[in-house]
Amino acid sequence: MELRVLRYFQAVVREKNISKAAEQLHVSQPAVSRQLKNLEDELGITLFERGSRNIELTNSGEYFASQVNQILYLTDKTLKNIQEDQDIHGSITIGSAEARSFINIAQSLNALKNNYPNIQANIISTNADDIRFNLKSGVFDFGVVMEPADKREYDFLSLPGESRWGLLVPNSSPLSKKDHLLLDDLKGNDIIISGQTGMMDLLNSWYGESTKKFNIVATYNLLYNASLLVSAGLGYALCLDGIVNTNQSDLTFIPFEPRHTSGTSLVWRKSERLSVAADAFLKQITSDLE
Repeated sequence: MELRVLRYFQAVVREKNISKAAEQLHVSQPAVSRQLKNLEDELGITLFERGSRNIELTNSGEYFASQVNQILYLTDKTLKNIQEDQDIHGSITIGSAEARSFINIAQSLNALKNNYPNIQANIISTNADDIRFNLKSGVFDFGVVMEPADKREYDFLSLPGESRWGLLVPNSSPLSKKDHLLLDDLKGNDIIISGQTGMMDLLNSWYGESTKKFNIVATYNLLYNASLLVSAGLGYALCLDGIVNTNQSDLTFIPFEPRHTSGTSLVWRKSERLSVAADAFLKQITSDLE
């Protein structure tokens, strides 16, 4: 299976049309069709539903397309990172939870850019579950995760500062008039929580029991989308402060009392050989945090 053929396949998936893909690739349409048929024969599966105006993927084709995207991303990333001269070139990919402490990452990336302007940083906002998967597969070089987090598989740096837990509520809610909230204020309310693994364990540790006192109506990955659910009246979002700017908006963040906080860590896989670019970033942020 050649990378060239995988790029043909990727182009056809993107364009949903063999002729358009061939034009983009600057090859003939019969050549692309022949390579795709050979690919299906090699794999022993049917990748495309044929007969319609636009080419559609089979279930097996959908899975294969996802894997091909990852294979080609890692290939391009690897080639970019090894094609260096006296200066350091390459890219680093950081998957990050939404957190105030990301400012430490941003400041170190800025310092890194001043020293090595040919390093490109790719930031992907996501949650701990996705970070864990993509670190393992090699798509991410680093992850920024909220505590508590299972870091047994990782080397890590603790980032300065903590974020405080509370509720994001509409200004029209009676809760918005309070300076702080008690955990009992969650009782009987519709709550929107982060969908990442471990969230319910965190809530149970706050309550000291396994019985929840409120109704979970939705989960979120990124808080901005959750804030729109709050504005629409679906419920209150359980979240960390400093992520959504509530100034001149219809929302208010109310912290819990007593305080419930979470720290943040930069993580990367143990015994993983970092690219030159990733190693330069790690040295930069380690120096910045000393």
